[in-house]
Amino acid sequence: MEIGVLIVDDHKIMREGLKALLENEEGLNVVGEADNGRVAVQLARESLPDVVLMDLTMPEMNGIDATRHIVEECPNVRVLAFSMHSDRRYIEEALAAGASGFLLKDCAFEELAGAIHEVAADRFYLSPRIAGVVVRGYLGRQGRAVATPAARLTPREREVLQLIAEGKNTKEVAFALNVSVKTIETQRVQIMRKLGTTSIAELTKYAIREGLTTLD
Repeated sequence: MEIGVLIVDDHKIMREGLKALLENEEGLNVVGEADNGRVAVQLARESLPDVVLMDLTMPEMNGIDATRHIVEECPNVRVLAFSMHSDRRYIEEALAAGASGFLLKDCAFEELAGAIHEVAADRFYLSPRIAGVVVRGYLGRQGRAVATPAARLTPREREVLQLIAEGKNTKEVAFALNVSVKTIETQRVQIMRKLGTTSIAELTKYAIREGLTTLD
C-alpha cells in the first residue's frame, strides 16, 4: 500500500526536488504540493494524505500553526516537520502542535524516506541531533514552569500576528481570515495587550524573533 505524501514548502525548487526523489521511492506517492500553511491545511482536508512533510517558516501561515490545524481537523493525517532550524523553540513548538516527528533538511534522503514510513505507521521519529536537543530541553525544564508571552496567544491570534507582521493591513487580514475588520481590530488590541507592545513595528519584531515569520 502506497503512502500518500503532501509536500509543504515555500521554495519551489525544494518542492520539485523532494517530489522527484519521493516519487522514485517505492511505496511513496506525492499527492500534492503547497507553498504556505494555509494552502496546506486546505489540501490536507481535500486529499487526506498519510503524511504531510511540513516546512516551518512560510508566509501566510507558518508550519507550526498549519500543523495544529491539520492535526485537529484530520486526525488520521500525520505531520513530519522538515526544517533547516534546529533551535529548541522550533522543535518544541512543532511537537506541541502535534507533529509526529522532526527532521532537519540537511539529512540524507534515506533518513527522510525512513522517517516518512515511521510516522505513517503511527510512530514518532526524531533525527538523532533533534532527539538530543529535546532531551536536554526536557532535563533543563524539570522542576520549573516555562511560559512565554507567545504561549498566551490563541491559535487565531498567532495567525493574525503573522499576517500583520508580513505587512498586511487590517482589511487584508480580515479578508484572508474571512472575518470582519472589527474582529481583527479587536484581536490586534488583545495581541498587543498580551505581548506588552504598543506598535506594529514591535509586533513585527516579536513575530520574527519567535519564528512566526521571517524577513524573506
